Amino acid sequence: MIYRVLLLLFVTSFITLAPAQPAEAHGYLVRAIPENRAVLERPPTRLQYWFSEALEPEFSIVNLRDQRGEILASGGLNENDNRLLTLRVPDGLPDGAYIVELRPAFASDGHVVAESRVFFVGEEIGGVAGAGVTTSAIPLEVAWRSVAVTSAMILFGTSILYVLVLVPAWGSAKHPAGLLPPRVMRRLNVIFGYALVGAFAANMVGLIQQTMAFFNVDFARALGPEFWGLVRVGSRFGDIWNWRMMFLGVVGGLFLLSLFQRESQPGAVRAYWVANTWMLALVIGSHSVLSHAAGSLLWPWVAVTFDWFHALAVGFWAGGLVALALVLPVALSPYSGDARRQALLAALRRFSPIAFGAVLVVVTTGIYGATNWIFSAADVRTEFGGTLAFKIVLAAALLSFGAWHHIALNPARFARLERLVAGARRLLPTVRIEAVFAVLVLFSASALSATPIPQPDFIVGDVATPNQTRQIGDLTVEMSVVPGGPGVNTHDTRITRDGQNVNGVELVLVNARPDTAFRSPAHILETVEDGLYVTATDDISAAGRWWSVVDLTTPEGEAHRLAFEWDIDSAASVVQSIDPRPQHVLALGLVLAALMWVAYPFVRRGLLALNFDIASVTVAFVAVVVTALVMVGGYIIIQQTRDDYAQSIRPPAQVVNAVLPTQASLERGAALYADYCIEWQRQSRDFNALRARLDTIRDDDLYFVVAEGWRGLAACGAVMEEDQRWDVVNYLRTLVR
Repeated sequence: MIYRVLLLLFVTSFITLAPAQPAEAHGYLVRAIPENRAVLERPPTRLQYWFSEALEPEFSIVNLRDQRGEILASGGLNENDNRLLTLRVPDGLPDGAYIVELRPAFASDGHVVAESRVFFVGEEIGGVAGAGVTTSAIPLEVAWRSVAVTSAMILFGTSILYVLVLVPAWGSAKHPAGLLPPRVMRRLNVIFGYALVGAFAANMVGLIQQTMAFFNVDFARALGPEFWGLVRVGSRFGDIWNWRMMFLGVVGGLFLLSLFQRESQPGAVRAYWVANTWMLALVIGSHSVLSHAAGSLLWPWVAVTFDWFHALAVGFWAGGLVALALVLPVALSPYSGDARRQALLAALRRFSPIAFGAVLVVVTTGIYGATNWIFSAADVRTEFGGTLAFKIVLAAALLSFGAWHHIALNPARFARLERLVAGARRLLPTVRIEAVFAVLVLFSASALSATPIPQPDFIVGDVATPNQTRQIGDLTVEMSVVPGGPGVNTHDTRITRDGQNVNGVELVLVNARPDTAFRSPAHILETVEDGLYVTATDDISAAGRWWSVVDLTTPEGEAHRLAFEWDIDSAASVVQSIDPRPQHVLALGLVLAALMWVAYPFVRRGLLALNFDIASVTVAFVAVVVTALVMVGGYIIIQQTRDDYAQSIRPPAQVVNAVLPTQASLERGAALYADYCIEWQRQSRDFNALRARLDTIRDDDLYFVVAEGWRGLAACGAVMEEDQRWDVVNYLRTLVR
């Protein structure tokens, strides 16, 4: 009866997990310009969409469609930012509704999502809406990932079970081909062979399914080499897939050698199995490289490494348990009574302590992995949270069986629990039940890898882009700072005359932060298309008030000054990483503690070989303490030096410039300079020295030059109001040599 129930549970679990229908993307959109359903007075220059993870350049696209669905323009991955999809909007876009079709392919795990968004030029039009993220955990993807991951886990579990459990427990020189009885080796070979075939077949299907996703074609068309061949050689998924298949090929070759040479070179069989254990660790690692962990916002390489440790531990614990359950009936068949029980105990007593260490690593790395994706209670209620909870329940059941067996194997230590474990005295049937739960855990882990991660609530996808327009005679100048937060920004400047693009304009940009008197070097804006002038800078380093000062020269030679004031919001930044939170540090500590516990027996063997007399221990202790103090002290000194240096090169302004350096300010400053400061030009040596410093001198220092004088230059601003002095400062900037 119990086996029927477990079989029903297995089938139900697989059916439940296979057709998962999540509402989130595998990666997700973190910034959109324009935001969804934005109503714009005029057409945007470019469409830009930032994502949480790097994208595949050959398979990520963005299309702009009109209301009828006709494609007006297409774009792709930005050449300088592998997380940014961008599209140049055609000139002369009329008023109306426009649909943006996004189809990013995430490089971390190969998943492709589809989404459409809407913006309006002129007025909002009813009845037009975009479609949310349509991605889902495709049944075919869940199927191939489940078989591929489960096969890899069983292969690794079988190999490491042979090396660390079966040979030490049952090994004998009487059986030179593998050190185990031939019936046991035959069963191991059957398990390994079937799992290897499953791994190859699942990965081949995986390549076709990935081709279907990248090219948006059906299974029959994806079988064409012109499609899957491009995926294999032109994507990160294909690169890792090639390595994985090479590793599996080596594993298959070593396995065949162990079969063909068991008669001629029986001593080499064990060596082949040991080598395959290491190769299979790399196979499992290739799955971690293409897992959710690769897209972690916090320490992605740590996340990938811990995901690998997690998978290896699951491979030994669950994969090894499945192999053990399949081997035991054959291995114990010649025995009966106490001899049968003793042979079983010999294997289980080797397996249990190692499995306990694996469980510690599984639990702690699992906790760390969950902290990378679960940030709030809302995340728990997502499809990912539900799948994770289901996996935890299955793992807890498997852990309970493991604890039950551990107690049964140590009756003297757990005498009080004798009644509880009475049913476990017949160990073989309960090991089989535990193996069934191990298979369920493997399938749930595979399903979790195909389930989209939730978007954190601190990710703000739609934030208005800083945008302002200035009029100079018949010229209209519109500047946007994209994305508009601290970090790298693009300054897009569109210049038109009576609605027509104007070419041949020279633009020089300087960014300034009045609060710190910071002024950037001059940036020349480049023409990227008719009427559009662009430059990218990292000048805007913090939230707050910033100025963009532009000197414009028309094709006719007329010079004008434009000034834009921005209120930079940190929410507009494109989130590419996050700082660790307390739960991350705690989870990291748990993982390190678990790894140290697992490594202790191996470290202890090395320690026993060392000299532990008082003098040696004292010297070692002092050396460790001194080294630690030097490292901590050095770190503190370096940090303090960095802080002091940053404070010295960009201290707060003693007097903050409150006057935006517009054309009007320059004209007022020129008049004040002519009335009060013209005498400076008679002190040509000092005046020229000041002009030579105008590129580097801070605003507050220049303010004190006007107010208090400098060298032979008199304090011409002594009788001026503060705002008038700033007008003179702004004008003096135009006299740079």
